[in-house]
This record gives sequence, C-alpha cells and structure tokens, in this order.
Amino acid sequence: MSQTAAESSAQPKVAFIGLGNMGGPMAANLVAAGVPVQAYDVVAEAMDTAQQNGVEVVADPLDAVAEADVVLTMLPSGEHVLAAYQHSPGLLAAAKPGATFLDCSTINISEAQEAAELAKQAGFQAADAPVSGGVVGAEAGTLAFMVGADDDVFGQLRPLLEIMGARVVHCGASGLGQAAKICNNMILAVSQIAVGEAFVLGEQLGLTHQALYDVASKASGQSWALTTNCPVPGPVPTSPANRDFAPGFAGALMAKDLGLATNALDEKGVDGQMGRLAAAIYSEFAEGEGATQDFSAIISTIRANSQSPGA
Repeated sequence: MSQTAAESSAQPKVAFIGLGNMGGPMAANLVAAGVPVQAYDVVAEAMDTAQQNGVEVVADPLDAVAEADVVLTMLPSGEHVLAAYQHSPGLLAAAKPGATFLDCSTINISEAQEAAELAKQAGFQAADAPVSGGVVGAEAGTLAFMVGADDDVFGQLRPLLEIMGARVVHCGASGLGQAAKICNNMILAVSQIAVGEAFVLGEQLGLTHQALYDVASKASGQSWALTTNCPVPGPVPTSPANRDFAPGFAGALMAKDLGLATNALDEKGVDGQMGRLAAAIYSEFAEGEGATQDFSAIISTIRANSQSPGA
C-alpha cells in the first residue's frame, strides 16, 4: 500500500546495521511500509541484495546513524554489537541527540544490558528486541519480537516493530527480551529432539509417519516442533523436512542460542539438565553439515546413532 508524503515523513528515520538473512528482509519490510531506511553491512553481497529490494545502502554506517531517529542493529554476536557501539568512532559517537538504539541481535543477557547501559550513559534510549520466526518470518513480516526496554521506549518502538512482526511482547527491562528468547529456544530445542526421537522410535516400531503425527498432533504430545516443524516429509507439507531441511532456523543458530542459554543457566545456578544436554547435542550437530540445515534435521543424527533392530 502506497503512503502519502505526509505519512512517510511521520515515520522515524532508521539506520539499519546488519543486512544478513534476517536483517535484509526486515529492512526491506520497513521500506515497503514507507519507513525511511539507510542501511549498511560489512558484506558487499548483503548490501547488493538489500539494494535490489529497495533499501538505500550507504558506504559508511556512521553516515546513516547521523540522521537516524532509531539505530537498529542485527549482528551475529554481543561482541559485534558492543564493538559497533564503541568503535572509535562508533555508532554512539555518531548518533544524533534523542536517538533510540534498538538491538535485535540474539546475544548474552549481560551483553544486552551492557549495550543498553552504554547507550543510556551516552544520552540515548535503548532496547533489546531479539526475534523468533526465522528467515520465513523475516521475509513475511511475521516475526515475534521479545522486547526489553523501559515502558515509554517500548511504546515508541512498538509501531516500528509491528511492521516487521506479527507479535510484539514487552518482557520487561533491558536484557529481558534476550532472557525470553533464550528460554523459548531452550524449550524448542528440547522439544525438537524429543519429536525426532519419537519419530525414529515409531519407524522402528512399524508406525507410519502419518499415523504418529495424527495421534500426537491432537494429543498431549502436541508441540510447535511437531505441528509446524515436523521433521519428516509428508504430514506438514510446509515443514523444512519437505525441502531437504533447508532452513528455517539453521542448526548453527540453534547451537549459538543454546550456548547463551547454558551461560545463563550457569550464571544463575539453575539445574537445567535437559537444556545442557540439548546444547551439547546441537553443538555437535552444528560442527558438520547440520550447521546449514534446519535444526529439525537433528532427526538424521538420531537415525544415524540408532541401532537397527536385532543389532
């Protein structure tokens, strides 16, 4: 839907730093909604793709930040976020007064809190808003945002986040968006492993995939890992299993998120046995071809490690 010039000018100007598999589509959705965006990525190919999708790209991220009302970062790690904020000169030094720093990366809770504190000390507002929904959600604008921010900052950012996502949840103060993300993904990882094990067991017991799905999807075994991300082809035609496990949400990203979860478990002294086991399983999975496959491909590892009947 086209917007009038007045409607477009009312939108905040966004500097979008990080145009990877998630950031690129997110930036394109903002542009499609009439939001003025200037974007940057260290990878030239990512810049080219974003430009082809209508995003204005710049050669120097500081140029984009200087005029931005919102500085949105979508970077691989907390180390990258903190470096981008502080590098001499960094994003904090280049931003105009009154800007809000919005980090949508998935990073350690302590790193998110440190980034927010650095922004606040420099005179800016800050929020962490990691996402769930994968590349498909980024492209469709149906992501879920888990936001850690003060109430007023959340209120200001919510209309922008709703352009890129279908669900925006205020989880509390700085860092609690990250907390919600890693807790959710720990549940997801454990569930996906359990679903994979159940299907492999069902195969050995003589159950068809469809029969097991028809029972479990309507019974107490129901879960997103089963009804949306079913790890066998057939029962859920849109699941990655029907596309040779093209992600989706890659195994390397799940391994990363589980590493963040185990860091939090250790920091808080939580007896998270299943979370730690899932982290170990996905860490090994991501050392091989699983790194670039959907994380539901863990079923292949379960099959490979299983004994055949009578063995």
